[in-house]
Amino acid sequence: MISRRDVLKSALAGAASRTVGASTVPVLGLIAPVEATVPPEAARLYPHVRFEALSVGLKTMTPEGYDRVLERIAPTARALADAGAEAIVLMGTSLSFYRGARYNRELTRRLQEASGRAAVTMSTAVCEGLRSAGARRLAVATAYDAEVNRRLRRFLREEGFEVRVIRGLGVEKVEDIAQVTRADLLQFSADVYESADHADALLISCGGLHTLDLLVPLERRCGVPVVSSVPHALWAGVRLLGLSGRVEGYGRVLAQS
Repeated sequence: MISRRDVLKSALAGAASRTVGASTVPVLGLIAPVEATVPPEAARLYPHVRFEALSVGLKTMTPEGYDRVLERIAPTARALADAGAEAIVLMGTSLSFYRGARYNRELTRRLQEASGRAAVTMSTAVCEGLRSAGARRLAVATAYDAEVNRRLRRFLREEGFEVRVIRGLGVEKVEDIAQVTRADLLQFSADVYESADHADALLISCGGLHTLDLLVPLERRCGVPVVSSVPHALWAGVRLLGLSGRVEGYGRVLAQS
């Protein structure tokens, strides 16, 4: 069995060897829930990393929808490794938290064993971001319906966080995510934080929401660190490549790494 230490050691060794040859760049594999596209945030945050994406074809953000694609995850991780990925990120927060913290760890193990690479899920990534910020009491804004929010609350509790408030946009069909505007998401997220009682961080959960340009405005408005699915999954992924992940101008967690 391949341990996390083994795969992480392999990834770090690969990153170190690439510093010798300037013609090569580190490669991060992304398992995309819906479309096999690299999110635009990736090139903005880490232009010196090459990203490869493959999709598992998720149709609905519901437990039933997640169940239908679970068996595609490990083969997709293997295909990304075959394509040159040196570490793997499972994008799609709800795809990894919906069965709880224990299953999230099991998914990570499956990714590592299938690919032979270091791996992290988006759910683990946001937890790492929250811990990096020293957060414990959370306000949580999501794209999800009530059932998926219930499962996220349970997952976060199992990971040691206290959810002071959680509210969602009620999205189930993945194509409806595109209708969420930046202005609406900013106001919604701020309202969620402001409805919480002494939350020390704001979490925005859903890999389909584009939040990179909202991190700093929300931190200024709310006065607490903001962690969000896509930026902090990319941050966690590049750290598996042996990079720091540190980027200025996109919130406290990315700036302090």
